[in-house]
Amino acid sequence: MNQVSIIIPVYRVEEYIADAVQSVLAQTYKHFELLIIDDGSPDRSVEICQQFIDPRIKIIRQKNRGANAARNTGIREAKGDYIAFLDGDDLWLPQKLEKHLEHLEKHPNLGISFSRSAFIDEAGNPLGIYQVPKLHKITLGQILCRNPISNGSCAVIRKEVFEEIKFQDNLYGITQDFYWDESLQGCQDLDCWFRIAIQTDWQIEGIPESLTLYRVNSVGISANLIKKQESWEQLITKTRGYAPDLISKWEKPATAYYLRHLARRAVTLKDSKVAIKLFHRALTKYWRILLEEPRRTILTGGAAYLLLFLPNSVYKKVETMALKLTGATQQRRIFQEQSS
Repeated sequence: MNQVSIIIPVYRVEEYIADAVQSVLAQTYKHFELLIIDDGSPDRSVEICQQFIDPRIKIIRQKNRGANAARNTGIREAKGDYIAFLDGDDLWLPQKLEKHLEHLEKHPNLGISFSRSAFIDEAGNPLGIYQVPKLHKITLGQILCRNPISNGSCAVIRKEVFEEIKFQDNLYGITQDFYWDESLQGCQDLDCWFRIAIQTDWQIEGIPESLTLYRVNSVGISANLIKKQESWEQLITKTRGYAPDLISKWEKPATAYYLRHLARRAVTLKDSKVAIKLFHRALTKYWRILLEEPRRTILTGGAAYLLLFLPNSVYKKVETMALKLTGATQQRRIFQEQSS
């Protein structure tokens, strides 16, 4: 039976980490090791993890170097045939590993199996909306522009994939293998998916089930839009270094789609001015985004302007109605694809 190495970077997640660990222990697929990487967390996160008594759990401590460094440490220690990452504030549904292992073992050319994700709020309550990316026949352009994998907690990856993209460096006084780029903070997931798609022949494919609960958290780097934009620029510069022709072709549309993503995030954070600025930058960079995805683009811009001009009480009512309609549409799509 194939083993899965699950890696949880831990830093300031004492409110959520118990539920994250419990969601791993509740998996129907039992042959795994859980590597909890204490990234110098100053709160009670690790103390909470120590309360779980299970021989499959291993806690590894290191100085605070960021989530990428924690993931690298985890991969170096991993003994499994497959690698899965779970952020300390996200959750898995019980059948997640079982579904992904079945998917990967059925398709030997598949390097990454990802699931869809349901959004939850900071208290863990479902928001009724989902990440519903394209699942099959994913092209390089779609990976650069749309990030179908969506977030770092939804993929299960063959260990051989990381062996193909690893590089060596001496950051801490010793030469080590690296897999995630520790110089990036904010686009590290994208950098990893880009390198896998560009530098290897492994296929990337999703399954229709929503098996990850992705927490919309107002703190941390996911909420820091300026840093995310700077990190995107870093990522484009880095990718240009090893794939210049590809970036020449895709930089403008990929940047526009990313700016639109940040605009939606700004709307979620109720920052209308930043949302409008990012939306305008997206159109300026690549106006054809309006033709390629008119509905999603218009909804993003419309939400930004409604947030600016409508009274807060009215906007909340509009937002609630829009989220219900969106969630219902997404649920129908997920159900239809699962049924087929």
